[in-house]
Amino acid sequence: MQEVFATPDAVHEYADLLASLDVTLVDDRAIAGLSDSVSPAGVVALCAFLDVPQRTLGAQRLTAICADVRDPGNAGTVIRCADAAGADAVVLAGDSVDLYNPKTIRASVGSAFHLPVAIERDPLAAVAAAQEAGLTVLAADMHGDADLFDADELLSRPTAWLFGNEAWGLPAELAAAADHVVSIPIFGAAESLNLSTAAALCLYASARAQR
Repeated sequence: MQEVFATPDAVHEYADLLASLDVTLVDDRAIAGLSDSVSPAGVVALCAFLDVPQRTLGAQRLTAICADVRDPGNAGTVIRCADAAGADAVVLAGDSVDLYNPKTIRASVGSAFHLPVAIERDPLAAVAAAQEAGLTVLAADMHGDADLFDADELLSRPTAWLFGNEAWGLPAELAAAADHVVSIPIFGAAESLNLSTAAALCLYASARAQR
């Protein structure tokens, strides 16, 4: 975090949060100009971009790859879930949403600023880089060759989970590039799970198996 701007009212309201920071006091008009939020909270922070090249991520045991994930709420929630599950990194691949979209940052609830997030324009290259790093790539898809509830041996390996677009999932070519395609069983009448919900289940399943 490089600079923090806040109104006097916000400094009082968020005293515990801002106590250890060097805050520049500004008025409501300045905050409105600095933020594109409809109802700014009175605090704006200037932070350095932390996204890194995928091939520089280093040792990993658990990583999430989002391929063409365009909804900022979903992308941010996947980052937050990956962080909570103890993952080492998230990769936004292909035509995924901008990491620094305000809604992505908001949905990540801060995780985007301390969990490494790599940007890779080619989803196939993202899969190949994960495999070269020694990760087993598991594609989450409804039509899998493995069931999440019966895949402990797979899940215990160093793993990169591959998640596809919210509307159409993973292209066949991309799913085929993964080492295995894993499905989440559905026992009720719902046809599918929300992307971020499915990601949370997969990431936590791996975290449990690896521990």
